[in-house]
Amino acid sequence: MKKTLFCLLLACTLSRFTLRAQNQANPVAIEVNLNQTTHQPLTPIWRFFGYDEADYTFMKDGKKLLTELAGLTPLPVYLRTHNLLTTGNGVPALKWSSTNAYTEDSNGNPIYSWKILDSIFDAYISRKTKPLVEVGFMPEALSVKPESDRYQTTPDGKKVYHYTGWNYPPKDYQKFAALVYQWVLHSVARYGKKEVESWYWEIWNEPDISYWKGTPEEYCKLYDYSVDAIKRALPTAKVGGPETTSPKSPKAGAFLKTFLDHVTAGTSAVNGKNGIPIDFLTFHSKGETKVIDKAVWMNIGTQLSNIDRGFEIIAGYPSLKHLPIIIGESDPESCGACSADVFPQNSYRNSALYASYTAVSVARECDLAAYRGVNLLGAVTWAFEFENQPWFRGFRELSTNGVDKPVFNVFRMFGMMRGNKVALTSNSPYNYKNICDSSVRGKQPDVNGLATFDGKSVYIMIWNYHDKDDNTVADAPVSLGLSGLNTKSVTISHYRIDQNHSNAYTVWKQMNSPQQPNEQQYLELQNAGQLQLLSPPATASVTRKQLKLSFNLPRQGVSLLVITPKN
Repeated sequence: MKKTLFCLLLACTLSRFTLRAQNQANPVAIEVNLNQTTHQPLTPIWRFFGYDEADYTFMKDGKKLLTELAGLTPLPVYLRTHNLLTTGNGVPALKWSSTNAYTEDSNGNPIYSWKILDSIFDAYISRKTKPLVEVGFMPEALSVKPESDRYQTTPDGKKVYHYTGWNYPPKDYQKFAALVYQWVLHSVARYGKKEVESWYWEIWNEPDISYWKGTPEEYCKLYDYSVDAIKRALPTAKVGGPETTSPKSPKAGAFLKTFLDHVTAGTSAVNGKNGIPIDFLTFHSKGETKVIDKAVWMNIGTQLSNIDRGFEIIAGYPSLKHLPIIIGESDPESCGACSADVFPQNSYRNSALYASYTAVSVARECDLAAYRGVNLLGAVTWAFEFENQPWFRGFRELSTNGVDKPVFNVFRMFGMMRGNKVALTSNSPYNYKNICDSSVRGKQPDVNGLATFDGKSVYIMIWNYHDKDDNTVADAPVSLGLSGLNTKSVTISHYRIDQNHSNAYTVWKQMNSPQQPNEQQYLELQNAGQLQLLSPPATASVTRKQLKLSFNLPRQGVSLLVITPKN
């Protein structure tokens, strides 16, 4: 028995070494050619974020996170949140928030209250971030059905009292338009015309499902009245919609087409005229996560194919094809407030898997936009933070209790990349087309990347992604070739996100997962949550304008190499 067990262990060990040897003999070859630099910058579509709970914005960890987001890039970061007009007392719950911006007196006269809305937008503007303003949801006093859902069961199973009628059409469209008009006037008075001109105003959220209990025609009517009010208050304001769910769904795709038909060929419900204003277009796209044989499996192909379908629909309208597109929610799955302790398939949110998934999705979304010939402005990552929740509970968030998760560091990487796109090739079998068709589920992972050049430094992001969360596989050896360097030597700074780098979750587990870290532990977790170098910056010689580098990249790891001339 012992001899048999020994032989099995020996066979497994030899098999593992053989696998590593085979991998070392067949590295992934990635080539970057500076002679093929384009005149197109890498569009920072990643600088958009969103969340349900608007009132988290001005809370302690919310304000801290806003400050960090603003520091990612010199360009403005945009924030989208639900419930900006919802009736309530401003106390958030999972997937719920309120501002009580509109009530009425006993005679039905409007009462506008901007206190909570101002707290939200003040937090944005003071930190040099900007709102992607979602006009919604319906105030109780304006709802056609104010006694609709008095209690809602939140994703953690608790029943929370919700003021009512928030997802129904208004009983008086003119009163709703007056509310929107006064909101825009107030914003201009408080923040200035130039500032508000830089915002995006969108109408509602996911009107093709339960977020809107009206018909598609009633949504178009709401859009007409809202946009007319916004433009009357500020003619230069940017307006858009319709924020439908994933366009591959027949219902969502049909709703998106109904809306596009309306703004291109319909007449306004306000004045009966043609030419309904539309400055940008929006829809959502979600992937899918499952637990299969005790392993988490992502499905990035589902998310990307939904995006491709949305682009395809929009490209079919020549008069709209040039408009900016914002993917209003672009995520691996559909419930940010559903925790991993209740839904095990969401455990990816704490790990480097979320970072590598995000790196691939951002890059491939840009590829799909170029393929369809549409103007992709942004992709909203529906993740922020959840105030006063257990550490690393597994919500879809950027930080937990003020400590950044690994995914935040991929945005730091994107924020560091400067200049125009550079040709990058990989012998990985994956590209945006076959990932849309079949995701990343074969034997080989997607080891690939993207690169930019600002005239001085080269920025190369490389990922090792697979849908299956499996940290037992061998690292991928990478052979990186860089040509076109007009210098004799360079300094190389190699940043890394993986299980052991830029990963506060790993450090927290090594601490035995404390729910009340002491001061020293908290500082250690904060440091672990920052983007880290794999090793100290190094100098390398350039031969005949070429540089060769090699390194191992763990599964779900992401590297950013910043290569700068030394002389």
